[in-house]
Amino acid sequence: MISFKDVTLADKDTITSFTMKSERRNCDLSFSNLCSWRFLYDTKFAVIDNFLVFKFWAGEQLAYMMPVGTGDLKAVLKELIEDAGQEKQPFCMLGVCSCMRAELETILPEQFTFTEDRDYADYIYLRSDLSTLKGKKFQAKRNHINRFRNTYPDYEYTPITPDRIQECLDLEAEWCKVNNCDQQEGTGNERRALIYALHNFEALGLTGGILHVNGKIVAFTFGMPINHETFGVHVEKADTSIEGAYAMINYEFANRMPEQYIYINREEDLGIEGLRKAKLSYQPVTILEKYMACLKEHPMNMVKW
Repeated sequence: MISFKDVTLADKDTITSFTMKSERRNCDLSFSNLCSWRFLYDTKFAVIDNFLVFKFWAGEQLAYMMPVGTGDLKAVLKELIEDAGQEKQPFCMLGVCSCMRAELETILPEQFTFTEDRDYADYIYLRSDLSTLKGKKFQAKRNHINRFRNTYPDYEYTPITPDRIQECLDLEAEWCKVNNCDQQEGTGNERRALIYALHNFEALGLTGGILHVNGKIVAFTFGMPINHETFGVHVEKADTSIEGAYAMINYEFANRMPEQYIYINREEDLGIEGLRKAKLSYQPVTILEKYMACLKEHPMNMVKW
């Protein structure tokens, strides 16, 4: 049986030594996401045969991620299938992108069923698009930025530092009051993950920014690299009474990302209509489809996670 262990802050170097070299851009592999959401998924990991492997629980369903690494992938997958059998659970992997699907169909042909859920597709953007907003397709976004600058000419953007964590927590609390976080399971879970991330900001390796108007915080955002060329933006919160705050924090943060990051992953929309519209309006270069891959002998309905 594979010796899985809980994902902890102490495992950052081990986990990122695999993920940062990977070509995968999906937000599920962000170390911050793995740690911040462990309370919900009981996420565990192991390193076997030069592959990083994860297993977790999506509700009552045991699930795995596609192994990350190089070597004999087929052998590692067979070990994961055996692990699921020992757990007396069907073998399913979540977050399987199109390239991974092709790989699975090559090494284990006709053994898996693949189910897509558009709600979990990641939105991938060019950093250069979000940092410049050039061209006709971004005219409306530039208008938002210019209107914000004209309305709040003395606004300030500053990086998130340890002494500024509390004001981010304060804005998050206000945002939750307005949006009734405690009455909704999804936003309540998001809040718990966000608070964990802010309390462990440096240990997780996060970077972020804050927008101030008249000395008061009106927006903040943060994230971390997913791989060597993709930066994941995990959180973005703003005072909705300040028109353009979301557009400006997005623009300012993208402008301060190192140029090594070609892509920005702004995660999924979870099927929320307004969120989908907002994410599409920034012209993603890729909508990264993700599948649930299950052995055909264990057919499963789509798992929400």
